[in-house]
Amino acid sequence: MGRLGFSTSESAGLLLLGVFGVLALSVVLAEQEGENLSGLSNNPDKAIFAVRENGTTCLMVEFAVRFLVPYDVLALNGIDLITEQSSFTLPRSAEIEGKCGSKESEIHISWKSNAYTLRIYFSKEFREKDIEVWKVSKVQFVYDTSETSHFINAYNPGKHTASTHHLSALVTPAGQSFVCQAQQTLTLITSDHQKGVKISLYDIQIQPFDIASDFMFSEPHKCITDQRERLEETLPIILGFILALVIVITLTVYHFHLKLTATQPQLPRDRSMYKNM
Repeated sequence: MGRLGFSTSESAGLLLLGVFGVLALSVVLAEQEGENLSGLSNNPDKAIFAVRENGTTCLMVEFAVRFLVPYDVLALNGIDLITEQSSFTLPRSAEIEGKCGSKESEIHISWKSNAYTLRIYFSKEFREKDIEVWKVSKVQFVYDTSETSHFINAYNPGKHTASTHHLSALVTPAGQSFVCQAQQTLTLITSDHQKGVKISLYDIQIQPFDIASDFMFSEPHKCITDQRERLEETLPIILGFILALVIVITLTVYHFHLKLTATQPQLPRDRSMYKNM
């Protein structure tokens, strides 16, 4: 039997093949996958989605989302166009994809066989006094008006894309999660006819970077709206407590005043009677 031999070029080719194999393996090992955790929420409107890398959570969102999408329908005269509004929510059964990075991350949420796709992009940046923050830098929504469960008799049905422009939303210190019970509304502009799609998020908790524990949000950073509402709720209680305290102090002082005046001897006001004696 003859011996198997490899030329120098063949050896180099095998070496390169091995290198590419290792690189491909590392890509597979670093594969990022999306998980739908909405079943953990007792709120039927709230969805919980996570993106994981190498079995560790790297991005997590928890929110309820409502869409208000304008679309055209043909008028009864068969000539004019009328704008209708379709309102619907993000289903908890959506499919998730995403990417995690040290400076940029994103999550893609799709449902109805990709008839609808919501993409949210996050980025990190340094602001005043070298404080690092993360923010939502872009939101994009793709929707198909030929999908008849939300769009009835749509004129010229098909896929449309709406996007934000120069967005800087939900700004949060790095290493923290954004928390907001109040509604946050974004307006996206469509590429055709310049229609405005409104996306309202509420009951929110989001963290796209620096998640320390698997499936666990880091320290919450409350939105200004929640802080203001909490102050408005507690301010009447605080004022009521102060007023009650003032009343108690006033009554106490008055009580002691009466007690002191009652123990002092009463002198007659007209002392002339003593002079005639």
